Amino acid sequence: MEKNNVMMVVNPISGGVDKAFLIDQVSHYAKYLNLNLYCLETTGVDDLKNIREYYIQNHPERVIIAGGDGTIKLVAEALEQQDVVFGILPVGSANGLATDLGLMKSQEENISIAFQNHFVAIDFISINNRMCIHLSDLGLNADLIKNYEKSAIRGKLGYALQVFKTLLHEGKSFRVSIQSKEQLIETKAQMIVVANSQKYGTGVVINPIGIMSDGKFELIILRRINFRVFVKIIMGKIPVSSGDVTVISTEKALISINKPTSFQIDGEYCGKETNLDISISTRKLKIATLKI
Repeated sequence: MEKNNVMMVVNPISGGVDKAFLIDQVSHYAKYLNLNLYCLETTGVDDLKNIREYYIQNHPERVIIAGGDGTIKLVAEALEQQDVVFGILPVGSANGLATDLGLMKSQEENISIAFQNHFVAIDFISINNRMCIHLSDLGLNADLIKNYEKSAIRGKLGYALQVFKTLLHEGKSFRVSIQSKEQLIETKAQMIVVANSQKYGTGVVINPIGIMSDGKFELIILRRINFRVFVKIIMGKIPVSSGDVTVISTEKALISINKPTSFQIDGEYCGKETNLDISISTRKLKIATLKI
């Protein structure tokens, strides 16, 4: 590991924003700190392999990630076995992890934070041997992400347009069996969230009790999502006390669904699933944050 080397991984299409100016800003900041910056752009082809090889070539002490939740997951998964601090520059369509960590600052502030020594060590979740850092879900929101990825309109406007389309045309109930360490639940649901933290990238609180370093994750079971419930969720008033929502905090769970159901991890659509094997990892990810 070279203390003077910093690696930057950039998703050039995340958030529909040109990253050239951001790369220049990071490069100038690295020079100011007398650091060597090595920049790699993702392409969607062999990214895991390319990130691992680039890391081995340059032995950086720190890895800066410019993108959204999906890009963070990609880089963290590629470097899961490495002892490295990750700096986050939230320029994706979904920036839920950055929102939860208080990193939705100005670009200049975020660059400064990404290079500083203070960090938090957070859990991550394993779902069918895939890494989940922030939030995953089955059902309605995964349908929304599927529709968004097919859309030509990116960014928050693209998400907003797909919300209405998804509520109108998707969201049918499915039967589910959930065996956690503590209990067995069998019910109908329209959406099940696997949460390591509290908020979606829009700032919507879906998991009020989420703590990213407590060695547990939450399952939020939404049995019925009508317009009234949806508005409450958008307003940050998820009705956990009603019969529509149940929250389970656990370390391990097996989920079985009666039919293939849309599934997403950290903002990326993963197809349809009927079974999920979920557990909390004992390893931690180091994320640079603002010292309070």
